[in-house]
Amino acid sequence: MCNALEGEKIRIMGIIVGLPIGGATEKEYQVRFGKNMAVQVEMRAPLLPAEWAAQSGIQLTWPHAGTDWAYMLDEVQACFVVLAREIALREKLLIVTPEPEEVKQQIAATVHMDNVCFLKCETNDTWARDHGAITLLDAVGPSLLDFKFNGWGLKYASDKDNQITRQAVEAGVLKGNYVNCLNFVLEGGSFESDGMGTLLTTSECLLSPNRNGQMNQVEIEDYLRSVFHLERVLWLDHGYLAGDDTDSHIDTLARFCSSDTIAYVQCSDVKDEHYEELHKMEEQLKTFRTLSGEPYRLLPLPMVDKIEKGAERLPATYANFLIMNDAVLYPTYAQPENDARAKEVLKEAFPDYEIVGIDCRALIKQHGSLHCVTMQYPVGIL
Repeated sequence: MCNALEGEKIRIMGIIVGLPIGGATEKEYQVRFGKNMAVQVEMRAPLLPAEWAAQSGIQLTWPHAGTDWAYMLDEVQACFVVLAREIALREKLLIVTPEPEEVKQQIAATVHMDNVCFLKCETNDTWARDHGAITLLDAVGPSLLDFKFNGWGLKYASDKDNQITRQAVEAGVLKGNYVNCLNFVLEGGSFESDGMGTLLTTSECLLSPNRNGQMNQVEIEDYLRSVFHLERVLWLDHGYLAGDDTDSHIDTLARFCSSDTIAYVQCSDVKDEHYEELHKMEEQLKTFRTLSGEPYRLLPLPMVDKIEKGAERLPATYANFLIMNDAVLYPTYAQPENDARAKEVLKEAFPDYEIVGIDCRALIKQHGSLHCVTMQYPVGIL
């Protein structure tokens, strides 16, 4: 990071940072620093935006009878209807489904349909976070990077999901330069960007032998730095949730809330099976530094009380929240004290945002939650 001043601007990783201005041009991009202070930056190199970057909308990939949700389809579709309502109330909503007319009938009574568009195509499942396009921004416009999704390390079928991004671009539903990255396995839930050149991820996931096993950690980091034009990669070596089949996606454990703030799952019960690993994760987070060399402001989210499906503990987490333009949607689990505490923490992290709880007990039955089923797209794409 270079601190050399250029008039009233600072150069950081190929972008020029200045004071807040109005009427930003297409070459400028809003970044929030510290406690959500907004400034404008002029991009001089491709940028991997943070989730809190100005958005054009959100993607949902709708559950249907041909997915693993078949046994509880009514229950999970009811959850998706609530999600669709809250998203379309605030932003554009892209619904990917092989059954657009059926979905329209489900949502028309409660969802702001003027903000909804559809892409008709076949899908394996509903995890838009992991099969959706990853966006890079630069002065000439957005690029939509299409990485390979292999069912979290060859655990589940993903052939149809891997076609979604290409079909969306070809149909003009997603606007941007399509970039084929299908030679590399990468899920959107496996990394976090601070929008300033720092990527946060877990070694458990990205070093999984069933993803990019032909590459070692140095090679994977070099690839990520090159593709995303990063300053650095922060690797979390600890932390997991029982029942998680993603190999410890970062969006279940620790999340950037601004360039200097990380919200993370804290386990305070020494008898809980997660205590040791999450405590080690917490201690490692304390060693991380911002690009300016300061410790991160760490905000602990409560641990969800045990939720089980039969004898299996499910990976319920409050870290699986979605940041929108003016709101944060977060998962709740009918645990009033924990749900309320999580909302307080997120309000501290996002003081200028509306914090909206969504009951995600249906989603967790298939080992995911709110962030997992959504993918945000920056301005200019939807």
